[in-house]
Amino acid sequence: MLRNLDLRIDNDDRIALLGQNGNGKSTFAKLIAGKLKALSGNVFGAAKVEVGYFAQHQLDELNPLHTPYDYMAKLMPEATEAQRRTKLGTFGFGADKADNKCANLSGGEKARLLLALTAFHRPHLLILDEPTNHLDVDSREALIHALMEYEGAVILISHDRHLVEATADRLWLVKGGTVRAYDGDIDGYRAELIAERSGRSRAGAAAREAAAEAAKGSAASRADQRRAAAGRRAELAPLKKAMEAAEREVARIAGEIAKLDTLLADPDLYVRDPAAAQKAAHARGALAKRLGDAEEQWLVAGEAYETAESAATEANSVE
Repeated sequence: MLRNLDLRIDNDDRIALLGQNGNGKSTFAKLIAGKLKALSGNVFGAAKVEVGYFAQHQLDELNPLHTPYDYMAKLMPEATEAQRRTKLGTFGFGADKADNKCANLSGGEKARLLLALTAFHRPHLLILDEPTNHLDVDSREALIHALMEYEGAVILISHDRHLVEATADRLWLVKGGTVRAYDGDIDGYRAELIAERSGRSRAGAAAREAAAEAAKGSAASRADQRRAAAGRRAELAPLKKAMEAAEREVARIAGEIAKLDTLLADPDLYVRDPAAAQKAAHARGALAKRLGDAEEQWLVAGEAYETAESAATEANSVE
């Protein structure tokens, strides 16, 4: 549950929500979108504000028997068929896709259709919850350009660092049961997560030391203690290995992105070899998505290891 919210959204804001999974980012987005009602306090908004809301679960709500053209016909009842198909073309639905039933569309195509439907009437506030999960590199780049040109306010939830850095000018942190403005940048937030995790690891080490001291006076035999400790280490080993592997993968991808950033920082590249510049930009977008996924895996692996480590510490103290 989120409490003590005191925030303001202006009509030209570009806000990205930070926070680990489960902290309430999607809950906050639903509250702003009017999908949830506040249990206390007040939510003020200008009269007749239109809100567009996109979330991944909505892909399953598309009628499997409808086509993109069917949806566009509903949105443009007075338009000619040519006008509707032209509009669909701007969203990447050419003649080969416009008449395909939603049941036969890929996840990326469904996401593009849903984004098109969400933004069609150009709402004053556009809320996007993980919009790039099913999009390919080209579609993600097209979304970035569309958001940069969008005239309304945008609230964005995404693990796609490239998308956040390219489109958001304000960051809000969802943590500890509330939402507040975050003054740092993405790198600062990631550094805080790492420092927080390192702090928990040090606290865990201190707890293990204390447990080991207490175990000296235990009635159990030293041999039994060693066997039990060895068994727990064996259980922890694969979890620790997975956590360290995930951390190495984050570092590896971050290194690749840094190399591409250096390459793309050269203004002559765009004149000398525009094809190479475009290729590098696409590669960076793909790596940014992979980095977000890798960081999420690292956090999940770390939580699993720390939970198991804590349980082992408690078992040691009992002995």
